[in-house]
Amino acid sequence: MELGLANKVALIAGGSSGLGLAVAEELVKEGAHVAIGARDAEKLARAEASLKALSRGGKVLATAVDLKDHGAAKAWVEDVASKLGGIHITVTNSAGPPPGPATQFSIQAYQDAMNVVTLPAINLALAALPYMKAAHWGRLLLITSETVVRPVARFALSGMSRMGLVGFASALVQELGDCGVTVNVLAPGYTRTPPVERSAGADVEAGLRAMAAHIPMRRVGRAEEFAAAAAFLASERASFITGTVQLVDGGASVIG
Repeated sequence: MELGLANKVALIAGGSSGLGLAVAEELVKEGAHVAIGARDAEKLARAEASLKALSRGGKVLATAVDLKDHGAAKAWVEDVASKLGGIHITVTNSAGPPPGPATQFSIQAYQDAMNVVTLPAINLALAALPYMKAAHWGRLLLITSETVVRPVARFALSGMSRMGLVGFASALVQELGDCGVTVNVLAPGYTRTPPVERSAGADVEAGLRAMAAHIPMRRVGRAEEFAAAAAFLASERASFITGTVQLVDGGASVIG
């Protein structure tokens, strides 16, 4: 399927590993110019090299940036737009806050979760939206988690901070309806990424099987499966899809 992404400019937060890198790989294979940002310079260098090897004519730009620094994040957006000729696709993505039940955490922990997950994503979106609106073509994808649809008691901070992005997305849909810019939320379940593998324990395969016990497909997802969903929502083909929360969780949220 032709996705119409050749020469589109994609900006991907947390693009040096995990789901962010998987999305970057999928978009660069579709001919997009891809800019990734993350804090770890070594991981970024490795990711940049792998993306360039996959590129089908698109440019690859990697930048070390701490997205919790709102000024630095805005400067990154401006730099990418200047070097790559605008921005058409913005993917917000971040690490999650620590697990635990709601009453375990102080108010400071809730504030910290907002500062790590919610506010950096909103800041990045607000910085990138003028470029997408100017192009009359844009795709904003907010990566959250299945907790925005299926609350999980031990992921209280994640659910709280990511639900804020669902509300933000809903408001943007109303405002951007006639601008050619779509806004969608991606809600992955357990997906095999380095953090999930680490949380699986010493016997990774056994740990992953335990994680998948409640999933109808009886396995965790693969990063490339999540990336395929993201690439479609970022594509020309998805031009009438906006305001959705797209689960990529193997059906886990259907059965609760």
